[in-house]
Amino acid sequence: MHKTAIAALAAASLIALAGCKQAGTGGNEAANGSANAVAATGAASIDGTWKTDLSTMTVDAKPDQLLLKAGQFSCPTCTPPLAIPADGAMHAVTGRPYADHISVKVDDDHNVTRTGQKAGKTTGTAKYSVSADGNTLTVSFDDESGTKPVTGSYTENRVGAAPAGAHAISGSWKQTKPPTSVSDEGLTATFKLDGNVLHMTAPTGQSYDATIGGPDVPIKGDIGGTTAAVTKNGDSLVETDKRNGKVVSVTTMTPGSDGKLHVVNEDKLGGSTAKFDMNKQS
Repeated sequence: MHKTAIAALAAASLIALAGCKQAGTGGNEAANGSANAVAATGAASIDGTWKTDLSTMTVDAKPDQLLLKAGQFSCPTCTPPLAIPADGAMHAVTGRPYADHISVKVDDDHNVTRTGQKAGKTTGTAKYSVSADGNTLTVSFDDESGTKPVTGSYTENRVGAAPAGAHAISGSWKQTKPPTSVSDEGLTATFKLDGNVLHMTAPTGQSYDATIGGPDVPIKGDIGGTTAAVTKNGDSLVETDKRNGKVVSVTTMTPGSDGKLHVVNEDKLGGSTAKFDMNKQS
């Protein structure tokens, strides 16, 4: 999920929050992503605090590919692809907005821990745990890239076998269900529409003030340097997030007559789409 309230989902994405595609650990557009995505809702009824309903979430994403063999870890489907020694030490990485160093530590034959740092500070961890039968991968994540951590977990099912001699996390995995859990910090955002300006704040410390139809504005508190622009499309508001001028996600928010926000988040880098509803808290 950018680094606000989906994407967590986000992200995700919201959404594989701390998997191959999460911030800190290699692609966290979801935890904080969720706040960002929520921020896209600039409808007249947006004022208040909203929370993602995980039970409504559907995710359309390509399988994740992991390989841990002969002391080396690689993830060709990560954004960008990642390949580092699995020796538990921090290794410099490039092209990642939320990590400049990543470590991969083999805990045992079914568990691996991945940690990301930026400027010497831990920005996220993800623990990969494979079931005894080898067919289910559970990822437990802790996104620390904001002022408050976002924790949670999700599962993926094996869709491709591990090569001979590789660690159990190796192979292809596909997420078919919503995240098992995500802490409230990664699901909640507060909005205030003041004239033609949308104000968004998230518990994780991200915020912005975007003029609808106006230019890209920085997302304050986002260590990845993401910007946001908000436009109107009929009854929907559309948030387009960019980094270094490149579109990374597009989130469409449509207020419904049922009092919910109907959200569609498109991860333009990872090629995934998440759909879910948000409920008003206050």
